[in-house]
Amino acid sequence: MQFQNQYPYTSTRLPIFARNVVSTSHPLAAQAGLRMMLKGGNAVDAAIAAAAVITLTEPVSCGLGSDAFAILWDGKELHGLNASGPAPATWTPDYFHRKYGTDAVAPPKRGFDSVTVPGAVAGWVALSERFGKLPFADLLEPAIEVAERGYLIPVVVQQKWAAATPELQSQPGFAQSFLPWGRAPEVGELFQFKNAARGLRAIAQSKGQALYGGEIAEAIEKFAKDHGGSITAKDLADFKPEWVKPIAQDYRGYTLHEIPPNGQGIAALIALGILSNFDLASHAVDGVDSQHLQIEAMKLAFADVYRYVADPRYMEVTPEQMLDPAYLASRAKLIDMNKAQNFQAGNPVKGGTIYLTAADENGMMISFIQSNFMGFGSGVVEPTYGISLQNRGHGFSTNPKGPNTANLVMPGKRPFQTIIPAFLTKDGQPVMSYGVMGANMQPQGHMQTLVRMLDYGQNPQAACDAPRWRYNTGLNINVEAAMNAATVQGLTARGHQLDVINDSYQDFGAGQFIWRMGDPGVEGYMAASDPRRDGQAVGF
Repeated sequence: MQFQNQYPYTSTRLPIFARNVVSTSHPLAAQAGLRMMLKGGNAVDAAIAAAAVITLTEPVSCGLGSDAFAILWDGKELHGLNASGPAPATWTPDYFHRKYGTDAVAPPKRGFDSVTVPGAVAGWVALSERFGKLPFADLLEPAIEVAERGYLIPVVVQQKWAAATPELQSQPGFAQSFLPWGRAPEVGELFQFKNAARGLRAIAQSKGQALYGGEIAEAIEKFAKDHGGSITAKDLADFKPEWVKPIAQDYRGYTLHEIPPNGQGIAALIALGILSNFDLASHAVDGVDSQHLQIEAMKLAFADVYRYVADPRYMEVTPEQMLDPAYLASRAKLIDMNKAQNFQAGNPVKGGTIYLTAADENGMMISFIQSNFMGFGSGVVEPTYGISLQNRGHGFSTNPKGPNTANLVMPGKRPFQTIIPAFLTKDGQPVMSYGVMGANMQPQGHMQTLVRMLDYGQNPQAACDAPRWRYNTGLNINVEAAMNAATVQGLTARGHQLDVINDSYQDFGAGQFIWRMGDPGVEGYMAASDPRRDGQAVGF
């Protein structure tokens, strides 16, 4: 791929070039990953070390109670890992209707009744055991140090911390863990999380077993009982992450790979499959025609994803049916170049997240994502070991007559997930590991940045810096304030209901990108990091 040597957007950040690289949304996490490589570890070791550190430096987005997914190139082939946890054994629609009334259509947004089994730590262990080089305990050393010594709070993390505090300060363990001064920390203030250091040590020494049936699991069960929850040590002990085959979509001579459902990565594949029916490069990269086509394709994709995607054991259609080229061509015909539309799902049946990536000189590349969902997740923090628990349970339906009955809550079932890593190949060989954070912004970011690279030849940093839009519901679109004024005007004229947003971190995600330049031991990689967070790409 020959990229343009142009940086047309407001960021002054440039990509880095190295044979061993780590790109994350916080410098301390990136440095932890690089530290593992300098110690003789590989890209997987680096990713795990970075992931552990970022549970501390971005607790607004993830924690030791997160879920995770990964796509890994081991030097020969791709592997997918689904480390998202299921519902506790007690969860049924009746469980929630008894507690919250028969009108409840989903589990609550916060509190213990939003907490599913956390899978991220089990994912770290699975990756380490199968592909890592260093002892697992070594990988958590940087995180333990950060938890003990503390770190200075950066700007974007502080903003989200302060914004979440009014809603979450009454949740069990939240104030004790995250409001040590009785308030959110200020920018530049030292934050220490010594209880999380205790949890990390137990996880390191037991290779994760402390959290999955051991002392931490028992502490979580007791804390849940004390605060109205029902998750048990057995729920945790029964969990195992799952190795899966990524699903794929060809686009402009390349192939984009995503984790299959229960995640929403298929939305990016559907949108690209629809866009492949248009000559997108004939339209100006930041012009109204190009942006309109991408928005409409994404809306069509979400219409199907929200209708059909769930735990794959319960879906009424398959990913293959949703990605059928003839079906996507028929969906493409619904797009009107002159008018924004509110699309409904088709019939494909025939008849607060962090993302990081690492790559090493031996050719291993990993695309990794973990999240507590909705900022601090459930708001619940087991205080003895500093386990900040996710709220993925809110993604279930409790309505047996709802539009997506495949996502109805059941014991041991995985909820609909928003977090998705991505991986690009060409002719069966690795090209790029990448991802974009932020709820339903993730597949939208995957598509928008990839279109810029493959249709318009923008380099990864320029594609990362470019202004984005975000589809919400109906005809409503958020656009970044830096978007071309004529394009904003043109989209409005076509019926898009636009809100221009200045706070890009909250609405438009942030991404990390590693593009393989050739032989990784000789030419290495190009790495880009998003200016919307405190991201950093480092390498040697």
